[in-house]
Amino acid sequence: MSSVVIRNLPEETHRALKAQAVLHGRSTEAEIRTILEAAVRPQQRVRLGSLLAAIGREAGVSEQDIAALQVRDQTPAEPMSFE
Repeated sequence: MSSVVIRNLPEETHRALKAQAVLHGRSTEAEIRTILEAAVRPQQRVRLGSLLAAIGREAGVSEQDIAALQVRDQTPAEPMSFE
């Protein structure tokens, strides 16, 4: 796991982070991780799978269409020969 060092953090900011961590019942370090995670990976972010499913629904893709796409060739693969 990666580590980050934050230099020149104002003392007021550090105290505010500590106080917020106490309110949430976690360590200052855990509070900072939570804040950073929320900042760069918000809950309302668009997820590719969900977006593609919504596009499919709008385009009228049916369950039968999806089932037809899921049919796979069951033939065993043969290894390549380099000779």
